[in-house]
Amino acid sequence: QVQLVQSGGGLVRPGGSLRLSCAASRMITSTFRTYDMGWYRQAPGKQRELVAGSTSGGSTNYADSVKGRFSISRDNSKKSVYLQMNSLIPEDTAVYYCNFVSSSGVTSWGQGTQVTVSS
Repeated sequence: QVQLVQSGGGLVRPGGSLRLSCAASRMITSTFRTYDMGWYRQAPGKQRELVAGSTSGGSTNYADSVKGRFSISRDNSKKSVYLQMNSLIPEDTAVYYCNFVSSSGVTSWGQGTQVTVSS
């Protein structure tokens, strides 16, 4: 079973930046490339939503609300995926989760990390 450990997050003022990291363990490095990965978030009282995705084929996609502000990237050698968040606004406040999906459809989730955007 793949384990995902998240880091980053915290409290930031509007207009600020944060970088989230998600590192995979119990995974052979060569298989990392075959995973689709994504970042989701869940605000209080709302459903979990996809923020950014990165496919094994190299394409990326973003929620309209974060386009131009957030960027997803992956480092195969470190078996990690990142979410760079710039120009943060209060509406970005949520618990953020990383997600890996294997080529066979097995899904793994990180433990979640709180991002709070407030002055």
